[in-house]
Amino acid sequence: MRRVALIYNPVSGQYSARRDAAVSEILNVFREAGIAVEAFETGAPGSAMVLAERAVREGCDAILACGGDGTVHEVVQSLVGTDVALGVVPLGTANALASDLGLIARPAKAARTLLDAAPAKVSVGRIHYQDSTGNPAARYFIVAAGIGADALLMSRLDSRLKRRLGYVLYLIEAFRIWATSSFPLFEAALPANGNGDKRVVEVSQLLAVRVRSFGGVLRTLAPGASLRNGSLSLLAFKTQSRLRYLSFLLAAIAGRHTFNGVVELLDTPSIECRAHHDNADPLFVEADGEVLGSLPVRLEVVPHSLTLLIPPGVQP
Repeated sequence: MRRVALIYNPVSGQYSARRDAAVSEILNVFREAGIAVEAFETGAPGSAMVLAERAVREGCDAILACGGDGTVHEVVQSLVGTDVALGVVPLGTANALASDLGLIARPAKAARTLLDAAPAKVSVGRIHYQDSTGNPAARYFIVAAGIGADALLMSRLDSRLKRRLGYVLYLIEAFRIWATSSFPLFEAALPANGNGDKRVVEVSQLLAVRVRSFGGVLRTLAPGASLRNGSLSLLAFKTQSRLRYLSFLLAAIAGRHTFNGVVELLDTPSIECRAHHDNADPLFVEADGEVLGSLPVRLEVVPHSLTLLIPPGVQP
């Protein structure tokens, strides 16, 4: 690394009073290593994407996303297809990618670890969806993308409460959704063989996972998921039963979840989702914790498309 842009979210996470000090420590780590580094503060949603594009144009060879998974998500949009490397320093509420890379530590320590990280090409997911105006749109994702209850959860997170309560707010809203949602069904079509045939299943929740470990209470949710995989690891919930949802999630928290006819683990290069003919209500779609829009959706993998700084000894 010779020239680095540090992009940070001033309102990410709970501890805003410590954030300025953390950013200063990170800058000092790189400057002491003889690396030119400059910090850029995000403003409105989407500004991290713009700042990352600017850094690429100005010749930076690495960009540090300092925040949560939302900040990482925005930066990724500008780095896919380039040789500019992405580094992650956890400063947010949800830090799944940082956890997968073994970077859950004090910001300065995480920054020092990145000094010895090796750039490597990884694969990202891409989600095609319908935006809030009804137009087709697409985003890349690096942690996970979901349709159904998880996207509904993300849509209900109040940013002010999120800063005050942190991860606890996720648990509160998850319980509210479990207690009140009808878990409406939609259709998911995936390749059945090499002849173009489709297998169609009815599901109430679909989650495409890219990381091996989410950290926190969920840890390894989709065995076999990896940033190096050229296929999608999909959790398909083929049930509307609250009891079965609860049983699976409690088992997942305990690290003892299994897959069967109710919750199936699928491995596929792509999948298409559309609204069920009996359901007129819109179903939310999210990627890396960011609510995007609604069905119809297509999910796929973009192989070896992102350069990621991977710490020594880590197999994401």
